[in-house]
Amino acid sequence: MFGTDIPGIDLSSYFDKTTILGQVLEFLIYTAIAAIVTSIVLAIYNHFVKKKLKEKKNIQIRFTQNIIRTLIILIAIIWVLMSSTATTDIGKVLFQGTAIIGAVIGLAAQPVIGDLFSGIAISINKPFEIGDRIELDNGLKGIVMDITMRHVVLRTIDTVDVIIPNSKINSSTITNMSHNTRIRSVHMRFNVAYGTDMDKAMKVLRDAVIESEYSEPEWKNKDYGPVYFIAYADSSLVLATTVYYKPTNATEMVMSDINKRVNDAFAREGIEIPYNYVNVVMKKDD
Repeated sequence: MFGTDIPGIDLSSYFDKTTILGQVLEFLIYTAIAAIVTSIVLAIYNHFVKKKLKEKKNIQIRFTQNIIRTLIILIAIIWVLMSSTATTDIGKVLFQGTAIIGAVIGLAAQPVIGDLFSGIAISINKPFEIGDRIELDNGLKGIVMDITMRHVVLRTIDTVDVIIPNSKINSSTITNMSHNTRIRSVHMRFNVAYGTDMDKAMKVLRDAVIESEYSEPEWKNKDYGPVYFIAYADSSLVLATTVYYKPTNATEMVMSDINKRVNDAFAREGIEIPYNYVNVVMKKDD
């Protein structure tokens, strides 16, 4: 499979491979050839994948891509070791001592192997896809950006990328807000003062929700987010509505935008947002 010379090229005619300098030059030539060929193969492979898949959001495909890239690079490294005179012995040891070396590597790289097999399990079972918003049992939540042979990249609301080993992800309880759905919703409540024109307040609230850039556009042409008068509180009347938005949007961002729009709309329309207050009566002793 692996030869000591490139087919059709006799490197010994250019330098003496019996000397240290000649062996170093030979090793550098093989390394350069391997690097060039590997780059070309990876470029062709990436072009083929991008052509077949316009959006590489399938987690199984993304994981397989990383494995294939690693195998291509590993094959190139082994070819250099087996072909170069300076490293032929190392290459032979890698193949002839496979059992012993495999046992040593297996003991030393148990976490890596565990992450690899966990990554395979994740790619097969697909508890989430690239772009899904998930939450782990430790409270960490964000959007899945990528999966490699060793870890999953999760981007939080603060746009911070958290690198999580595949083994931890695979053993965690995952809440997937995007699983088999293209829309999410959040229930929101708003308080207005007693004596408020409820029809007006309900219309203002609904308009503010519809105007939000986070509201799901498809639902805006329907009876989007009806507003309900749901309760009498101690010092306010309670209105409620349901806001629909895309799974990739953070709930906190949606609620912040809606709250700001409603607050500005209530202030503009003269609708009072009540708050609790206490009257303190001072007793004066004679």
